[in-house]
Amino acid sequence: MLGVHEVWAFYSALGLMILGNGFFKPNISTLLGNMYNDPKYKARKDFGYNIFYMGINIGALVCNLVAAYMRNKYGWSGAFTTAGIGMFAGVATFWMGNKYYKHLDVRREPKAEDKPLIMRLMAVLGLALVFGIAGWFIPGNIVGSDSTDAFLMACLPVCYFYFTIYRSASETEKPNLKTMYTIFFIVILFWAVFKQNGTALTTYAESYTDRRAPKELAEAIKPLKQTEEITYARKERDKLDAQFRRMKNDTGGVIKINDYPSYFKNAAVKDIPKEGESIYLFNTELFQSVNPLFVVLLTPFVIMFFTFLRRRGKEPTTATKIAYGLLISALSTLVMVWAIYETHNGAEKASAWWLIASYGVITIGELCLSPMGLSMVSKLSPLRFTALMMGGWSLATSIGNKLSGVLAKNWDKFDNKANYFYLNFALLMLAALVLFLLLKRLNKVFKEQ
Repeated sequence: MLGVHEVWAFYSALGLMILGNGFFKPNISTLLGNMYNDPKYKARKDFGYNIFYMGINIGALVCNLVAAYMRNKYGWSGAFTTAGIGMFAGVATFWMGNKYYKHLDVRREPKAEDKPLIMRLMAVLGLALVFGIAGWFIPGNIVGSDSTDAFLMACLPVCYFYFTIYRSASETEKPNLKTMYTIFFIVILFWAVFKQNGTALTTYAESYTDRRAPKELAEAIKPLKQTEEITYARKERDKLDAQFRRMKNDTGGVIKINDYPSYFKNAAVKDIPKEGESIYLFNTELFQSVNPLFVVLLTPFVIMFFTFLRRRGKEPTTATKIAYGLLISALSTLVMVWAIYETHNGAEKASAWWLIASYGVITIGELCLSPMGLSMVSKLSPLRFTALMMGGWSLATSIGNKLSGVLAKNWDKFDNKANYFYLNFALLMLAALVLFLLLKRLNKVFKEQ
């Protein structure tokens, strides 16, 4: 439906995507957890989720290569249609493999004590809709935009629903739920920074990064459509400053000059082609494949490292892995700070290696955190709440994603881009510090499992 260039199709597609993810993500993660509930495999649950996560990222790696080809050759409709075909292929593969994991689909018929929970769930969905509409129509904005207000308001009844689960849980279940909720809350800040790979870091790749492809390489991969051609031609356009913002005169009017495509704005003079000549640039979306590529390459080494520690009785708990994941992720933002200083605050093009290095560091942090979060839920969640708690992890992820957009929206407001990445560093370090301070209490719960 995203391949249809109509407003109704766009919003309908997003609605179906939300609904589909709601059914898919919590349940596929729960199904995998059930596979490792067997006492023979229970100790390997973290590794199981690492492998599962690597599989997800193989798709994330390949999709951008295909998308670049389809966008260059057939436009956005072709790219989105290809994604739809790929998802149908995934459904077919899952269906054909059902015989191998059908026995893991352990369902429990609702009992009398579950009915109040089900009724609360239905009520909270209605309340979320009402709160979301109220957030949209509140005069002015609380957090930057009507859509952000609506989203955060809609989350309030859902968060309260999870609180009621804790309140009605048994005394033996409460410590596990409390531990999960604590980590859910803390990792929101991780997702707020990590998900900028699709916002601020994509902007950085688009306008601040040297994406030139050597002519020989561009010609060689031309059939693969992984590069785009850009021609130097002077034309009337708004003048942009070093931060790619419109420049205005004293009366507020936009200054116009004869200028060239904005990619050349901060390019070295020697790299600007002559009038009418073209250069080839690697597609911006290819940078979206760097993170999943690192996931695929580094996952075996992460598993081997923790296996090495386990054999010596020194493997950290899942909570400790998550804490180190936050710390390592914070360091990735300092790579971008360094890049900003080296390129004089974006006045010069940055080498693509800066962005690649930042992705490499944050991927190590991601591998210590994201798969471990899924493993944590599978380990700690009371059986009757497992899929709901996977939904709780997704809720924390979605709030973080939204805050990521809120942060990235302020990109242009930072004259010194280093300060933008310093802010991200501070957020991750705050999350890491809080988790390290709570580790002793949290680890006690993990060691009892």
